[in-house]
Parts: sequence; structure tokens; C-alpha cells
Amino acid sequence: MFANNKKKRSSVGVDLVRLLAGDGIRIFSTAQARELAPQVGLKDDYLLEALYHLRRNGWIVQLRRGLYALTGAVPGVSPVHEFEIAMALVEPAAVSHWSALHFHGLTQQVPRQVFVLTTAGVSLPRERGGRSSAHSGGYPVGGAIFAFVQVNPKRFFGIAKYWVGEARVTMTDPERTLIDGLSRPQYCGDFAEVLQAFQIRLADLDLEKIVEYATRLDGATVKRLGWVLEHLGVASPHLDRLLSVPVKGYRILDPTGPRRGPCDRRWMIQVNLPGRIGK
Repeated sequence: MFANNKKKRSSVGVDLVRLLAGDGIRIFSTAQARELAPQVGLKDDYLLEALYHLRRNGWIVQLRRGLYALTGAVPGVSPVHEFEIAMALVEPAAVSHWSALHFHGLTQQVPRQVFVLTTAGVSLPRERGGRSSAHSGGYPVGGAIFAFVQVNPKRFFGIAKYWVGEARVTMTDPERTLIDGLSRPQYCGDFAEVLQAFQIRLADLDLEKIVEYATRLDGATVKRLGWVLEHLGVASPHLDRLLSVPVKGYRILDPTGPRRGPCDRRWMIQVNLPGRIGK
């Protein structure tokens, strides 16, 4: 008798998944499942048990507590893209850094993590055991690992909507992505990868936009951008705006590198690139 009841609950659990898929719901919360459960005869008392068995049998994957996504095992449902998952994990969210660099065709290097820009104070997903993903190697979901980069809400800009598969996701635009590379190159491969990305984008670079973005961040980013643009051969009045931003003391070009190398007084930049250190 017990086995028959268990089998019945498992069956209505599958019916619930099919109902969600039929309604076009690929990512859902426990609350949404609870609202739809009566339509397939699933009692509230058995909802969590049904979700457990659906996870175990590969019909759904848990994204974070109380949040799930349908898998490709559901007939007629294509796998949920990792960028779509990123949108569901935190709010606000924008695919950023190395992930955005790759999406925009500015690098051929495929990142091992999905980088997500969000704001300070946002509740990040926690790993089993309660450890915040902000203090670990990332937050794993299925075969992907999500790395969250938190910024002051005033720095959450330079965002646009893009189609990725069947989903429309939020992502940093090319200019903001390049600016983020100057600030945190470790999240974009390395500084050499960021410089290469600038070269790739140069012909289509929106100078007015990228200068505006830099001035909304900080002096170090402004001076790094000015140095990079000038050394790529950009001759524009936009450089005058970057030059006019005051900074106190020299800033290192690569923020992840050593404080060594020749100093460029025009840009107040210490050029700490390999091959330039010691000159």
C-alpha cells in the first residue's frame, strides 16, 4: 500500500512538471509549484516529497533553496541556459566580466565560471552547509559554477538585454565589459586578455560611452583607459576628458600585478606589464 502511494505521488509529480512545461515555465519556485499542484491532484502535504523525487530522477534541478529549473529530460523542453539561471539566482543580475567578454566575441577563451554582476547587500545563494558563495570558489548548479561580483548600486550600469537561446538575459554591454576588465582583470582571464579585447573591439568601440562609464567609476580606471586608448592609437578629444580627471599618485596599469615598472607621468600610470618592469 505504501509503495503504491509513493508511486502515485511520483506520477503526479511528473504531471506537475509537464504542466509547468506546457505553461512555458522553465524556472519555478516552490510557491508556484504549490499553486499549480491541485490541478494534477498533488496534495500540499506531499509537494516537497514530490519535488525531491523529481530532482532525484533528473526531471528538475535545484538552483537555490525554493527555486528549481526543468531539465532537458522533460519532453519538449530545451535545457535552461546557464545565463538564464544566473538571472534567477540573484536580483538584480547581469552576466558580466569574462562571460560577457566571450559572449560579445572579445575573447576566444571560454571561462570556467559564469560571472554575474550584482549589487552589494543582495542575498547570494549559499552552498550546502550555509557557506556564502561570495567566500568560496563559486556556487555550483548542475555543470556550471557561478561567480558573483558585487558592486555599489551606483556602479550597476552599462547593462543591456540580449537573446541567448530562448531567453532574454541582462548583460554588461561591450564597453562596460571592457571597463570591468580594467578594474578587475582577474575576472576576465588576465590583463593581457583585456588588452587583446580592446584591440578586437577598437574599430567598433563607442568612445563617448566608454569614457562616460570610466568617469562614473574611479580615477584609476579613468587613467588606465586613457593609457590603453592612447597606446592603441586613439587620437580623440575624449582623451582630454580622461586627462583632466585628477588622481593623487601613480596607479598601476595592471591592478593584479606588482608595483614596479616605468612611470608614465602624462597618465599617472605605472606600467607594470611583463617586459616593461625594470625599464
